[in-house]
Amino acid sequence: MVVGANVHDSRLVGLTIKNNSDLFSMFNICTDSYHLCLDKGYDYPRVHEEVYSYGFESHIRSRGEEKIEKQEGLHPARRWVVERTFAWLKGFRGIRTRYCHYLSTFIAFVKLACAIIVFRKIYAKQ
Repeated sequence: MVVGANVHDSRLVGLTIKNNSDLFSMFNICTDSYHLCLDKGYDYPRVHEEVYSYGFESHIRSRGEEKIEKQEGLHPARRWVVERTFAWLKGFRGIRTRYCHYLSTFIAFVKLACAIIVFRKIYAKQ
């Protein structure tokens, strides 16, 4: 979903799931439920209810959970994967600063950038 920067991510959970529901059916995974992992920014009762209403089993970190894990010596979350991907996308000037007026053009640029990133990763391994 593409919205303004002043909209909190937790407000877009339902729209994101609804708009990407065709992806879940495309993989045709034989399972009773889908799992959705979110960070503590989504720890609201309305988000839990919305995720459940779409048939997902939610794994949402609660606030203060990381402090308990540090005391127990468990492994930290690996959030760098998402941050790294955003950094790769910001390497493309047209995405870093949105110059195009139409949303469809901007989304096309994002998809093209993702394809280029994947191509570079595959080509670098050969």
